[in-house]
Amino acid sequence: MYPAELVMPMKAELTGNGFEDLSTPEQVDIALQKPGTTLLMLNSVCGCSAGTARPGVLMAVQNASKKPARCVTTFAGFDSEAVKQARTYLMPYPPSSPSIAILKDGQLVHMIERHMIEGRPAQMIAANLIEAFEKYC
Repeated sequence: MYPAELVMPMKAELTGNGFEDLSTPEQVDIALQKPGTTLLMLNSVCGCSAGTARPGVLMAVQNASKKPARCVTTFAGFDSEAVKQARTYLMPYPPSSPSIAILKDGQLVHMIERHMIEGRPAQMIAANLIEAFEKYC
C-alpha cells in the first residue's frame, strides 16, 4: 500500500478537475452502474501514469466536444478494495494500472490498458479518448 502523502497529490490532480474519487467498493458500484457514460481512470503511481495517463485524460475531458456524463477515479495500491471491485467491470481485460475505461450503462465499451499508455504521449491518449467520446457519449 502506498503512503497517503505520495498518493494524495496524484488523486488531487484528477479530483481537482472534477473527477469523483471512488474509495470503496460500494462507491464503485454506484458510479459504474449509473445510466449514461462513465470515464474511469484507474490511477497509479507508476511513471507512465504520472507522465502521460493523467495529463492525457485531463486533456481529453477539457478539449472534447462530447464528454462522458461522469468522470471517476480510484487508485491502485491505495484504494485496494475499490480497485478490486472496479476491475470486475473491466473483464475480460487483466488487471492493469494505470488504465482508462469508458462504460456505457454499466457495460465496458472502450479500454486503454497500461501497455497502450507506456511510451505514448499524453496527446495520443487524449486523441484516443476524444475519438471514443464521439462514439459513445
